[in-house]
Amino acid sequence: MMGKSNSGFSQSGLRKLRGVLARHVESKKIPGLVALVSRGDETHVEALGTMRPDGGDSMRRDTIFRMASTSKPVTMAAAMVLLDECRLRLDDPVDPWLPELAGRRVLKRPDGPLDDTVPALRPITVRDLLTSTFGLGVDFELMDSPIRAATFERTDYSVASGPAPEPDEWMRRLGELPLSYQPGERWQYDLSNEVVGVLVARVAGQSLETFLRERVLDPLGMKDTGFHVPAGKIDRLPPLHGPDPQTGEFAVWDEAAGGRYGEPPAFQGGGGGLVSTADDYHAYFRMLLNGGMHGSERILSGPAVELMTTNRLTPGQLAAREAMYRNLVHLSSGQGLHGGWGFGMAVRTHRGDYAPIGQFGWDGGTGTSVYADRDNRLTGVLLTQTGMSTPDVMRLIHDFWTTLYQAIDD
Repeated sequence: MMGKSNSGFSQSGLRKLRGVLARHVESKKIPGLVALVSRGDETHVEALGTMRPDGGDSMRRDTIFRMASTSKPVTMAAAMVLLDECRLRLDDPVDPWLPELAGRRVLKRPDGPLDDTVPALRPITVRDLLTSTFGLGVDFELMDSPIRAATFERTDYSVASGPAPEPDEWMRRLGELPLSYQPGERWQYDLSNEVVGVLVARVAGQSLETFLRERVLDPLGMKDTGFHVPAGKIDRLPPLHGPDPQTGEFAVWDEAAGGRYGEPPAFQGGGGGLVSTADDYHAYFRMLLNGGMHGSERILSGPAVELMTTNRLTPGQLAAREAMYRNLVHLSSGQGLHGGWGFGMAVRTHRGDYAPIGQFGWDGGTGTSVYADRDNRLTGVLLTQTGMSTPDVMRLIHDFWTTLYQAIDD
């Protein structure tokens, strides 16, 4: 093609991208960020702003971030290894490994009293957990329901609610609850990814982190990815801040030294527990773009990657998921309106913005966003430590992707 450059991005497009990112940092709404974009063999990184709202150390390419829900696509790889090795099968019941989830009761009405139940029609399967359809989870239409309150009380260990219990105790608490929907009936967010982490550990006979490290992180060279930050690296972790929705003032949600990520956690959360860097996540998503290969080494099979990164939901499940997010669009800037869901990540099944059908990845509540798409051989990683208590981070994420797709040089 005449005029086609060998590079992945146009220089003017990258300048525009830097300008858009800089505008958000200069507005003081986002103290600092690291953005990595790659296409084919070209990689471009911007590190802008500081690690704290009041200044201090600059953001650097090797800054370590709390990945929050962008942990899901990476921790899911551990389950895919077990599927590849036939140590897990998609349609097997999980009862042998997770006896706490055997013999489930299901609420007669999702928003009804916890003791008004019927027996589950069938056991929970591996597939139900991998697709987030096992019957419990965050459901934006059930926020005031008894099951929501009970689930939160027993299983939540976020910044607000104190440390998590050991995995066995966490599963015991979960097992006391009825399901809000029949297994496989409805997509609900987050909780299933935590259960997948416990499932992996029990099947592998190792902690989730040990198995993930041996089979995925170490082979990919993801040396800064894990469930806590060792003392020797803690200066590379910014504090986590959230803007006050009324005043915009930044409140510290989690300090670096002495905070939640300074020590190994009792519960390694597959849904949101990882810390990582832009380069580590780039290595992982590039492996997915390469059909499971990292150089000459195979990390996951091609079919496993295909399963993860393409839509796994039925039309009925998709409709419910779309409806759930549509009511939140003012908060999420369209996050969640991608159409589909694979294993541990969103998959675009229709074109609703600048990104093409088939783009896969996810966002995190600590101000993180990572997606890739095969058509453009493109990966984008945008990392902040600004919580999503106001729309400011979602606007940054939106502007990052809108501008990145304009920078493609074809």
